[in-house]
Amino acid sequence: MWKRAYDIGGMTMKKPLPVGVDNFEKIVKEHYYYIDKTMLIKELLDLKGEVNLFTRPRRFGKTLNLSMLRYFFEDTGDKVKNEQNKELFRGMKITDAGEEYTGQMGMYPVINLTLKSAKQEDFENAYYTMQVEIASEFDRHRSVVETGKDKLTQKEYEQYMRIADEEADEKQVRGSLKLFSKCMYKITGRNTVILIDEYDVPLENAYFRGFYEEMVDFIRSLFESALKTNDYLQFAVITGCLRISRESIFTGLNHLNIVSVLDKKYSEHFGFTEQEVLQMMSYYEVESRFSTMKEWYDGYLFGDTEVYNPWSVIKFLYDLYSDVNAFPHPYWINTSSNDIVKDMVARADREMKGKIETLLDGGTLDIQVHEEVTYGDMYSNGENLWNFLYFTGYLTKESEYLKGKYIFLKVRVPNTEVMTIYENTITNWMKDIIQKEDFHDLYRAMEEGNAQKMTDILNGQLFRTISFYDSAENFYHGFLTGILSQSENYLVKSNRESGNGRSDIMVKSPSLRGRSFILEVKVSNGIDDLENDAEKALGQIYDKKYMDELRTEGYKKIDCYGISFFRKDCEVRFGKRQK
Repeated sequence: MWKRAYDIGGMTMKKPLPVGVDNFEKIVKEHYYYIDKTMLIKELLDLKGEVNLFTRPRRFGKTLNLSMLRYFFEDTGDKVKNEQNKELFRGMKITDAGEEYTGQMGMYPVINLTLKSAKQEDFENAYYTMQVEIASEFDRHRSVVETGKDKLTQKEYEQYMRIADEEADEKQVRGSLKLFSKCMYKITGRNTVILIDEYDVPLENAYFRGFYEEMVDFIRSLFESALKTNDYLQFAVITGCLRISRESIFTGLNHLNIVSVLDKKYSEHFGFTEQEVLQMMSYYEVESRFSTMKEWYDGYLFGDTEVYNPWSVIKFLYDLYSDVNAFPHPYWINTSSNDIVKDMVARADREMKGKIETLLDGGTLDIQVHEEVTYGDMYSNGENLWNFLYFTGYLTKESEYLKGKYIFLKVRVPNTEVMTIYENTITNWMKDIIQKEDFHDLYRAMEEGNAQKMTDILNGQLFRTISFYDSAENFYHGFLTGILSQSENYLVKSNRESGNGRSDIMVKSPSLRGRSFILEVKVSNGIDDLENDAEKALGQIYDKKYMDELRTEGYKKIDCYGISFFRKDCEVRFGKRQK
């Protein structure tokens, strides 16, 4: 039912793709394509975890799943609305699971919070957004409290209303979730289901903005009152990208059930399986592009389940449905915080750069698993940083093994999309570094025909960079163009049509009476090929008459350079000056 076409005025229509839609009711009522993840409910009830923390990368379906849980479990206090909510699940997998599960529909008060909006510049604004979010949920249940206020003390009722009206002080907000649960129990006789989405967004943001300790203190007290000493809690589901250590956030929560990407439980409920992706592509009649979809957006392993990035799959399908030949893009880069990757690149020492290059060259790293870390621990050692990248989706597990008492992973970059994110981040970092350098010596050497001096300067720069070798030509071309573009005296053009082919880089004075240069770049297969390849690059300039464009423009002084690269080494050859 949820995948078939539907009729509007006698016309058969394909279901629209839910780009950015994470409200379960809206997806069902407005006939969006929905991949049925309702068996998450069965597994949740079977395993009976009281406080469940699901850690998954950003944009892997956590918000939609929490919304689905809300509509399944919530007793709204309105019989008509409850029946409408039950209708949302008609034809879905959970309805075939039996009365043991469907009998739980519409049975509990539910408070559903998202902390995404707490990504603010300071603690005051972040706290205010969380206060507003909590107030909104209190206000959503206002009619229940108004109807049953005779079952509450005057103090409980007044405090509830202060929170709903955004008039409560911080101490009252810290204890708000426990108060909600208590009031709902006294009115309905039922314990509360607490759903908290993206709990770590305010913590990550606070860490990078410098008010981490204040945020940790607030989140800890909010969680303690809701989850540790709350006799009116039915169960809680919390989602986030990272597991922040028990000592800092989940102090004393001995009943906390943590489900990370390493767990085999719940593994198919977040993200899309390959079969689900194939069904979607078949439905939209774009299955011919499956190999591209797999190369770009597959590669994650949750437990033993192969998983695709759901956000990127939907975005690519959206483009393909309009144009089956559409190019893939790194859609995830526009939605997921890349601060960790940027910070890693900026701080990388020689050893770290070498490991990043191994990953960018398609290799693997062996890391020991550390699930209980804090943001403050991120740079205390390399293992913690690699763990952060793994749990946030920038690395994926290839295999795992036990070494003594400790679990180790072989990790790699998941797919082309994430590889592109690394490369873009590194390229931007390199541009920033290059802009701060003084390359007058390089230009002087180039003007003097001093190929050895140019070789030395470029080798020094290569040693400090992070290279991605699987797209070496693009990397070295961008590296060289970025350096040459720093001159105030020359214009730099790359890949210009000239003569019988395309020269790699042209550098020329704004004045036709000034100097001009042609640089041809080659990437060698080995260190021993550098000299011959530099000579070949130089010869190609003359053979294909790359100077013709500059001569046609009116330049008289044209110098030619062949440059070859292999890993962190380069070789420069100077050609006969053309006048």
